Amino acid sequence: MSASAVTPPQQPAGAPATVVSAKPVVLPAPGRGTDLQVRVSAPATGTDLPVVVFSHGFGWSLDGYAPLADHWAAHGFVVVQPTHLDSRTLGIPADDPRTPRIWRIRVDDLTRVLDGLDILEAAVPGLGGRVDRDRVAVAGHSWGAQTASTLLGARVLDADGVPGEDLSDLRVQAGVLLALTGLGDALTPFAVEHLPFLRPSFDGMTAPALVVAGDHDQSHLSTRGPDWFTDPYVHSPGPKSLLTLFGAEHSLGGIPGHEVAETTDESPARVALIQRLSTAYLRTVLGGDDTAWKAAVTELEGAPEPLGALRSK
Repeated sequence: MSASAVTPPQQPAGAPATVVSAKPVVLPAPGRGTDLQVRVSAPATGTDLPVVVFSHGFGWSLDGYAPLADHWAAHGFVVVQPTHLDSRTLGIPADDPRTPRIWRIRVDDLTRVLDGLDILEAAVPGLGGRVDRDRVAVAGHSWGAQTASTLLGARVLDADGVPGEDLSDLRVQAGVLLALTGLGDALTPFAVEHLPFLRPSFDGMTAPALVVAGDHDQSHLSTRGPDWFTDPYVHSPGPKSLLTLFGAEHSLGGIPGHEVAETTDESPARVALIQRLSTAYLRTVLGGDDTAWKAAVTELEGAPEPLGALRSK
């Protein structure tokens, strides 16, 4: 396991904090076939730190999504990133018997992280006793957002439209759902055959969440347009907020990583907006700063050339 810290020469008031990160922290996972590897990042100072558990998109790992994970950690959150079984780093073949249930194992991964917070906290030098277990959020991108949404109350419908198991977790107060796929009403034949879990019901997703969608995100999994990614907001009860990013495609400007190959809409400004708004949202919804979200919304709405539009209910 490695631990790293990056310290700026001097930190002016309000600057991002020094971040300490440990990886891989291994959580035993009997029955999974592969123990769960996790990265934990946290500010080097501060107490009563809230937790964000982040679920990566298809093929990624605990090393992805630095633009978000590092930013959140530098601004006061303990960020926990598990590596799911679909990660390219594990190389599990498509005919592996676990493949049809990876979507469900992903959910178990997030629950296992919450169950193992003692181990994860102890793995980061100096983090012991500084974590607030009563302030926990989940976040995710693409498939990871689908995974995170189940802990907020979303459920998967079976072939007859009957909601499956309720996998919500009362330890989770809120979520940030980035490029979360919508209803299963217009799936492509490929999605119908290979991704049966893409039939969600958001009726029970009652926990607060910030949904982020790109208005140029045209998925090959649905015959609908980019409005498909607004379904989690439209079809779930409040309190919810929807940030629609102008010109954004599935990578939302590059949140999986800096200059990664799959980003088709690279935009540092768009990523910076997501960083600011998601951080402000988490600060407010987890009870640490009642003014952060209002200030961020005011800034977005007052921008002469806004990069997105915000709705709330």
